[in-house]
Amino acid sequence: MAARPFAQWPFWRRLFGQRSERTAAVYLRRRGYRILATNVTIGGHELDIVALSRARVVVFVEVRSRTGADTTPAVESVDTAKQRAILTAALAYLKKHRLLNTPHRFDILALAWPVGADRPTIVHIEQAFTSPQRWQWHT
Repeated sequence: MAARPFAQWPFWRRLFGQRSERTAAVYLRRRGYRILATNVTIGGHELDIVALSRARVVVFVEVRSRTGADTTPAVESVDTAKQRAILTAALAYLKKHRLLNTPHRFDILALAWPVGADRPTIVHIEQAFTSPQRWQWHT
C-alpha cells in the first residue's frame, strides 16, 4: 500500500508532524547546524530537513515522531524502502544544488512525546545509514 501524500493526512497528524519538525530544527540549530531547507519535495520524494554541520557536511535529516515515551518505534520506521526514497531525493538535491562532491550523511532524529510533556525525548542518530558507493550515485 502506497503512503498518502502529507497533504492528505488528517489535520491533527499534519500538525503533530509539523510540530515535531520545528522542534527538530530548533534542536539542530542549538547544536550548531545551519538549516538549509525543510520539507523539500524533489525527485518524487520528501526530505524533512537539509542542514549543514559545523564540519561543513550536508546532513539529510529524517524526522520521525511518536506519542509515548519510547523512541524505538520511530527509529525502526525508517526501513529500507524509506531509506531508498531518502537516498533518491538526496541525490536529486545534491545534483540540483551542484553539491555532488560535498561530504554528506544521513541522520535520523527520533522524537517521543510522552503524554502531558511539554518537550519530547530526542534521539539523534548520526550516519544512521549510508549512501551507495560513490560511483553508483552518478549512474
